[in-house]
Amino acid sequence: MSKWQGERLTVEIYGSSHGEKIGVKCKNFPKIEIDGNGLETFMKRRQGGQGLGTTNRKESDIPKFISGVKNGVIESGDFEAVIFNENKRSSDYNELYAKPRPSHADYCDYLTTGNLDFRGGGRFSARLTAPICVAGYVAKQYLNSKGVYVYSYVQSVGKVKGKSYLDGVTEEELKDIKDFPSIDNKEKMVKAILSAKKKGDSVGAVCECVALNVPSGVGNDYFSNLEGKISSLLYAIPAVKGVEFGSGFLTAKMKGSKANDSFYYNEKGEIKTRTNNSGGINGGISNGNPITLRVAFRPTPSISIEQDTVDLVKKENVKIKIKGRHDACVAVRALPVIESAVYLALLDEGI
Repeated sequence: MSKWQGERLTVEIYGSSHGEKIGVKCKNFPKIEIDGNGLETFMKRRQGGQGLGTTNRKESDIPKFISGVKNGVIESGDFEAVIFNENKRSSDYNELYAKPRPSHADYCDYLTTGNLDFRGGGRFSARLTAPICVAGYVAKQYLNSKGVYVYSYVQSVGKVKGKSYLDGVTEEELKDIKDFPSIDNKEKMVKAILSAKKKGDSVGAVCECVALNVPSGVGNDYFSNLEGKISSLLYAIPAVKGVEFGSGFLTAKMKGSKANDSFYYNEKGEIKTRTNNSGGINGGISNGNPITLRVAFRPTPSISIEQDTVDLVKKENVKIKIKGRHDACVAVRALPVIESAVYLALLDEGI
């Protein structure tokens, strides 16, 4: 069970990958009639079993609202939804008892709880991003009704790069992302993923996210800053190892004269900036520009190539080969989770 406590909202997820069910409890959400078809479409984007090097484990991921929702409407502001695990295969993990998988949370789980059963990652499993998406979709639907939209896409896979918001992307391009979720260079990205999968390996990726029409003045300073709130939710996504906003680390190579976003009045008398290196946020507060951010995903640590580890019971060095159904590139299915994180952070600000 893990809980995010925002300024207004509370989101608590529970369950495990190979348990009976996973679920989410939410508090202080706005009253809204849930679009069931929209929710189903959103959830399908993080499903496995769709090719492109994703896991063969396919779950329906249809949430069942067990409280707080009547006739499809969130009435009280609090609700709970569950998703039943229908396609478990725990036998894939029989040989891994007491043998922590490299770069998984297995060893750290053992250090903190003494657990030696590492089936499916347990409470650390990426399966738990499904209930996050349930909460995220409710936030998305409400903010979309206010004209705020969040889009994400795969910007690079391994060394293969596609178009970035740093190159300038249009809203039409963001809306038109289909099939493999990148703006361009899709064939080369897919090839890189399938090549890694064929070798029993995996590959990392960078995803980008753009939030449009976020009002200026959203957020606060220091410990309540908007970048920190978004980042804390993004780091809840398994395999995320880096987050940057706007030009991010590139600004460390710039002079101030190039990095600064100069102000001007446009023809409507509105205050605008000539660039958006800050990613739409200054001092932890939105400045009216699109909020832009990049998220780095490590390669999936579950690979079928033989690896070194230890047996925590026998106290000896051993080798393992991980079986089971795993993604060759986790970023492909992580996009709706990224969007959920941003939508939840923005809704928590009271937009």
